[in-house]
Amino acid sequence: MTRALQPSFSWLARLSAVSLLVGIGAGISGLAVSLALRGIEHLAYGYSTGALFDGISHAPPWQRVAGLAIAGVIGGTGWWALRRWGASVVSVEQSMTGTRMPPVSTVINAGLQVIIVGLGASIGRELAPRELGAAIAGWLSDTAGVSSRERRILIACGAGAGLAAVYSVPLGGALFTIEILLAEISFATALPALATAAIATVVAQTVMPATLLYSVPPLDLTPSLFVWATIAGPVLGFAAVGFVRVARWAESIRPRSWWILIVMPVVFTAVGLVAIPFPEVLGNGQSLGQAAFSGLLPIGVLGLLAIVKVVTTTATIGSGAAGGTLTPSLAIGAGLGAALGGLWGLIWPGGPVAAFAFVAAASFMASTMRAPFTAIVLVIEFTNQGPALLVPTMLCVAGAVSVSYLLTRWRVTGVT
Repeated sequence: MTRALQPSFSWLARLSAVSLLVGIGAGISGLAVSLALRGIEHLAYGYSTGALFDGISHAPPWQRVAGLAIAGVIGGTGWWALRRWGASVVSVEQSMTGTRMPPVSTVINAGLQVIIVGLGASIGRELAPRELGAAIAGWLSDTAGVSSRERRILIACGAGAGLAAVYSVPLGGALFTIEILLAEISFATALPALATAAIATVVAQTVMPATLLYSVPPLDLTPSLFVWATIAGPVLGFAAVGFVRVARWAESIRPRSWWILIVMPVVFTAVGLVAIPFPEVLGNGQSLGQAAFSGLLPIGVLGLLAIVKVVTTTATIGSGAAGGTLTPSLAIGAGLGAALGGLWGLIWPGGPVAAFAFVAAASFMASTMRAPFTAIVLVIEFTNQGPALLVPTMLCVAGAVSVSYLLTRWRVTGVT
């Protein structure tokens, strides 16, 4: 307690050094994930430039099915062996409470996530760099002998910095640490979160220059979009709650024994078959998100793709795979927003479909994560959009998160 009230120079220097190393370590882990993922994607689908969708869309249909089938065999075998003979995988949240993350199991778990996503599995890739960043932060914290509170903060910073490095979103990564993992805004949390996320992003960009996750034309506010945002928020919040509950149900029924050796290859192959007519549903959601932001597909197709993405992502989770839902949530929200905005445009024209997709993506993701500030900043950094759409986005996010909160609270109260 005395040290916390009267910090010494040596304590400050040690904590600063550990924070610096956490940022560097998270940056290296994020870079490793990005390089490995890109290499696997290019090797699996035979392309050298562009995003995963470019390779998948030009690949013959059998190659999509084969890629997912191979992913299912590798993932099923790998996770079965890891869960049978390896140390139990420790989540970032568990590590923050004091449990140590076993290094070998953590690396294998992250590696399997990268492999299956690189081969086209319909799940997010962001969990792997978060786990690796948290594991590095935990080891550095234990080595430096920091307090339990400092260790908790640094592990959260490592996870957020890993996210920042893999997507080049320094502010979004810092807010992810503060708003989601720590749920505390103070100098003690904000300063290391900002520093580690910035350092990790710079480290990753020294090898892989920053590129936007989504290419979106400049967007402007219109009266039609403003009114739509106030109406669509509760609808998107309701849909987001449904997605979260389905995903949790899928996780609760996933195979926990040798059944994963059968279930995962079968489910992944089925997803590959679905990808023959709908290649946009493969991967972490970038393909669907870009389709929604570009507005080149009919609005009915975009709405259908969003629903199919929900099915393929929850099926992937239910098969026993580990991975994130952050970017799939963004893609689903963008698809729904483009479809709903397109329908709204028939009643009140005004504004491109991309603007509706932008607002809805932030709102849907804010509801699934229960983190409105993080969601807004992430979508801004993903698309490089300015403040023009902030007002309708904030209104839509407020409506969506309010419904999400009320539905969650109603469910808890009902059970109680």
